[in-house]
Amino acid sequence: MNKIVYRKSAMLTDAPLTYCPGCAHGIIHKLTAEALEEFGPRPTIGVASVGCSVFAYNFFNCDMQQAAHGRACAVATGIKRARPEALVFTYQGDGDLASIGIAETIHAANRGENITVIFINNAIYGMTGGQMAPTTLIGQKTTTSPFGRNEAEHGMPIRIAEIFAQIPKAAYVARVSVHNPQAVRKAKAALKRAFTYQIEKRGFSIVEFLSSCPVNWGMTPREALKWIEENMTAYYPLGVYKDAGEVDE
Repeated sequence: MNKIVYRKSAMLTDAPLTYCPGCAHGIIHKLTAEALEEFGPRPTIGVASVGCSVFAYNFFNCDMQQAAHGRACAVATGIKRARPEALVFTYQGDGDLASIGIAETIHAANRGENITVIFINNAIYGMTGGQMAPTTLIGQKTTTSPFGRNEAEHGMPIRIAEIFAQIPKAAYVARVSVHNPQAVRKAKAALKRAFTYQIEKRGFSIVEFLSSCPVNWGMTPREALKWIEENMTAYYPLGVYKDAGEVDE
C-alpha cells in the first residue's frame, strides 16, 4: 500500500501558477495555504491587492475579494467587521502596501483591526515594469532609477516591519524570507503565529516576506536568492519585531 508523504494543500486551487520563473510568490502561496489548512475547516476570506499578487484569487481555495490599489486593509476591515468569525487576510506587494496603501495599512494597525497582512517585499514594482519601489535598496537599479537609488534624491528605503512594531495595537510583526529551506520553515511558523493571533482576537498582525523578482532584477533565480541573502537581509534584518503574546508567556 502506497503511503502519501506529500500532497498539494487543499487551500490551493488546481489553477497553474502564472508567476515568472524564480518568483517567490508560489512558495509564499504554498506556505499560506498550508498554514490556513492546518487550522482546520473555517470560513476564510482573502483580499488580493493590485500588482503581481492581483491574481491570488485564482490560486487560493477560499473566498477572495479584489481591492483597489492600496486599499486591501480597508476592504479587509469591512469584511472582518461584517464577518468576525472568518479568518481574514490580505496579500499585498511593496508597491501596493508601502506606497499607495501605506495610510490604509497603518490606520488598520493603529485601530487594532483583527486581520492578518501578508506583505511581499521584493524591492521593486514587479507587474508594471520594474520601477523603483519604496523598498528599493540604495544603489539598486530599476527602470526609474537607472543609475541606482540615490539617498539624496529618493530618500531611504522604508522598513515596514520596524515601523509597524511601534504601533501599540499591532499584536504581531515579523520579517521572514524564503531564500533557503531554513528560512522557509521559519516563515511558515511566523504565518501560523500571525493567524493564531487573529483567531485569538489579539489584534493586527503582519508578516513581511523578503522575496525575489529575477526578471525585473535581471538575474537568474539562483542569483536572485543569493542577492536576497547578501543584500536585502543586511538592510532588512529577519526576525520577530513584536510579539504581544510574549507578555503572557
